Amino acid sequence: MKLRKQVYGDKNLVGKNIERLRKEQGIKQKDFIAKIQVMGCNMNPTSYSKLEGQVRCATDREIYTISKILGVKMEELFEDK
Repeated sequence: MKLRKQVYGDKNLVGKNIERLRKEQGIKQKDFIAKIQVMGCNMNPTSYSKLEGQVRCATDREIYTISKILGVKMEELFEDK
């Protein structure tokens, strides 16, 4: 598992948890992006990386889609861990 090189931003609350949960489930970023796209969310690698890095806002549709893919309640993405 690659370690994050840059510090997290402050544009969203969910990015850190999305990254943690994705890595815990052993899903590569490119595979995760593909799942997001299949579920109808328009997401490219740069945009997704910025979401995980908390340097851009997350939309409600993205949060909903990501929670479904990860199999967690949306609230879990907002928990401070």
